Amino acid sequence: MFRETNEESRRIWDANAAYWDEYMGDESNDFHRDVVRPHTIELLDIQPGDSILDIACGNGNFSQYMAERGAQVTAFDFSPEMIKRAKHRRRAYLSSISFHICDATDYHQIMQLKREKPFQKAVSNMALMDIADISPLMQAVYELLGQGGIFVFSSQHPCFVTRTQGYLSPCLTKDIAIEGQPNLQNYYHRSFQDIFQTCFQAGFVLDSFYEESFRGSEIPAIFIARLRK
Repeated sequence: MFRETNEESRRIWDANAAYWDEYMGDESNDFHRDVVRPHTIELLDIQPGDSILDIACGNGNFSQYMAERGAQVTAFDFSPEMIKRAKHRRRAYLSSISFHICDATDYHQIMQLKREKPFQKAVSNMALMDIADISPLMQAVYELLGQGGIFVFSSQHPCFVTRTQGYLSPCLTKDIAIEGQPNLQNYYHRSFQDIFQTCFQAGFVLDSFYEESFRGSEIPAIFIARLRK
């Protein structure tokens, strides 16, 4: 539905890459560390030797986290500028992380990341709302995972963190994620129904789900889900 906006999104992320890289730094920010990561880490259960696909990896913060725990990571982002910065910032970990420019809306590009052995796990941190079309991603990830493989992803909560007055109808809005970033980014609102029907149509089952708030709020800011093949 929003595929025609994908190249615009890529240009925006290229333009924002330097600011994001500097802001997120080596260890990410407190929101990612305190809100996104705990349940993501629990559900992903990173083990030494795991083969993990990191989707929309940004500057590679979580790629490094997984590599430090013994995983072999294949990480991608559709922003060439972001991948350039990820390779530089994580240069001490390139024996455990391979970074790629790859478009999460392009099934064939994602499938080019196929390894001799299937991935055991895949992860995507706070990116689904930035992706114009998630159907190709879900189908490709399902095919790249081995039987019983898992995909853990987080995203903004579509009920409580939304930039539209509607809920059921998908829509595109523009806003910021980090105060001071040079350009507004594209946000793609989808209902839970739309998100999980896309997952189920690809063949996944949902086997765990969390809603998480920031700084003690009763209103969840994000959700974290685990899919299983």
